[in-house]
Amino acid sequence: METVTTERTFKNLINNKWEESSSNETLKSMNPSNKHEVVGYVQKSDKQDLDMAVEAAVQARKSWRKIGKVERSQYLYKAANILEGRLDEIAETMAREMGKTLPESKGETARGVAILRYYASEGMRKDGDMIPSTDKDALLYTKRVPVGVVGIITPWNFPVAIPIWKIAPALIYGNTVVFKPATEAAVTAAKVVECLAEAGLPAGVLNFVTGSGSVVGQNLIDHSKIQAITFTGSDTIGKVVARSASERGIKFQLEMGGKNPVIVTKDADLNVAVEAVISGAFRSTGQKCTATSRVIVEEGIYNQFVEKLIQETEEIKVGNALGEDVWMGPCAHEQQFNTVKEYLEIGREEGATLLAGGEVLTDGEYSNGFFVTPTIFGDVDADMRIAKEEIFGPVIALFKATDLEDAITQANDTECGLSASIFTTNIGSFLEFVDEIEAGLVRINAESAGVELQAPFGGMKATSTGSREQGEAAKEFYTEIKTVFVKG
Repeated sequence: METVTTERTFKNLINNKWEESSSNETLKSMNPSNKHEVVGYVQKSDKQDLDMAVEAAVQARKSWRKIGKVERSQYLYKAANILEGRLDEIAETMAREMGKTLPESKGETARGVAILRYYASEGMRKDGDMIPSTDKDALLYTKRVPVGVVGIITPWNFPVAIPIWKIAPALIYGNTVVFKPATEAAVTAAKVVECLAEAGLPAGVLNFVTGSGSVVGQNLIDHSKIQAITFTGSDTIGKVVARSASERGIKFQLEMGGKNPVIVTKDADLNVAVEAVISGAFRSTGQKCTATSRVIVEEGIYNQFVEKLIQETEEIKVGNALGEDVWMGPCAHEQQFNTVKEYLEIGREEGATLLAGGEVLTDGEYSNGFFVTPTIFGDVDADMRIAKEEIFGPVIALFKATDLEDAITQANDTECGLSASIFTTNIGSFLEFVDEIEAGLVRINAESAGVELQAPFGGMKATSTGSREQGEAAKEFYTEIKTVFVKG
């Protein structure tokens, strides 16, 4: 089948001008539901392009800071309205580009609108505190000031929400931005940037550069004029960011992997638990850092729970992300597809019992995409790779626990600590879980893959480094505190 190549080419945004890369090369973004369809083209940028973007951000930094939070908020309100007006179009692009189903894509885009409005409202909130001084004739107070030029690197799995929850607070607190999205979702990201540009941001405030991680990403990480860098992605690249930022003494913020557990106690409502486990594990084809990957069930209800879980899982409709009534779309791209296939084989080789799914779909409507069935493994040991390593796909590993203490011990047996859930009707059980679980996001009788935009987001252990994202917590990363002593 011939590749469809009718889509547009998106340029870099540098100093408020849409620019072709100095390499004169582009990268194509493909539809994982139909690998013969090109969603669009983006620039294959080089170091020269990045340097221009950083310099534009440097030059815009002072004037952007001086206009004040209230005026800056108006740009975000306007961008929110523009994004809302393009919601259906951008959601469809997301579904085509990374395989998230259309309803999920619309939900994420709507969340992007809400995030912009939330941070726009920050323009009217305080940015410092009055402090009593030991000198009765002095004034002592703090004010928050922007960090400077912020480098933003985002993944492909949330191509609207994650860029916005980094860009919006960076801008409202007075920073200028150089933004590099994952290539696999760069067309969607470009359309988000178009909304921000159309809102009339001054030249150089927001700069957008696409290209490979090894060239654009690495040079952004190492650039001497970047004062802070925020990254969401793999543990491997996160360590590179941390090393480079630490050597230069700049702020950095990392959100990386998860191996998120759900505990189901013997007194849980099993219908609620099964529904939430399926949603947490298989929505977005399991491609969420907060996705459920380990399910730990008290042995007295294990068989009953697993029977319900398998029955519901086998009813899931897999297909084209734009298809009607499709519940789960494809893996986002070929590399991730191959990774999931490899882990399906690893699970079998390690001796886990395949209870549901485990199929690679290649016939008929599935022949041109990256489709797998939602998968459940039982009889999983703690030392198996599928129990320890992040798969980032629709795969559940099941474990038995003798009691709540054993379940929590198993849940904490991971290097990651992003999110965790428990299903119980016992107040004492959930309070013990809240105290003992080693995770930054703790949810009771709700799926692991959920976070509200007004609340802090981040993990413990190897998952996160730096201050939390989202909500008011974002100001801890995007601002510095200046203490002021005034003597009359």
